[in-house]
Amino acid sequence: MDSPVKVVPDVSQALQDLSKALFASAEKTGIPKGMLFLTYFRTSQINGDSACVELHSRNALAAGESIERILAVSAWRDTKCFNDAEHAALALCESVTRINDREVPVPDEIFNEAARHYDVAALATLIAGFSTANLWNRFNVATRQIAAFSADK
Repeated sequence: MDSPVKVVPDVSQALQDLSKALFASAEKTGIPKGMLFLTYFRTSQINGDSACVELHSRNALAAGESIERILAVSAWRDTKCFNDAEHAALALCESVTRINDREVPVPDEIFNEAARHYDVAALATLIAGFSTANLWNRFNVATRQIAAFSADK
């Protein structure tokens, strides 16, 4: 079937409004747009959502992220491509996405490290963004939406 977002029009509009609010908040709180796209890209990698992997990699490029940083996202812990604040955002992103992988889904050390780099409004924006990316991933994975690009170069 089509994505529930296409089947239920009010859902599409609500998610578009949410996205606008998140990006406005990110701008206001100083979260770079490219970093948001990298965390959404990482969320989509974890969840196996090829449509959002494609979308967020393209959006990250358009927001000025380098190919090297996009390619390094899955191994962010082991690269020098990301600063401490970005590491904290990616760690928080993974914890929010993998809530069933640990007894305490978002350990204090991960949350507190993110809080060292981001104020409350920025943290709220990040968490709402990760949660929204996870929602989109669930819509797409449940209905087997696939990336638009193909094996043909």
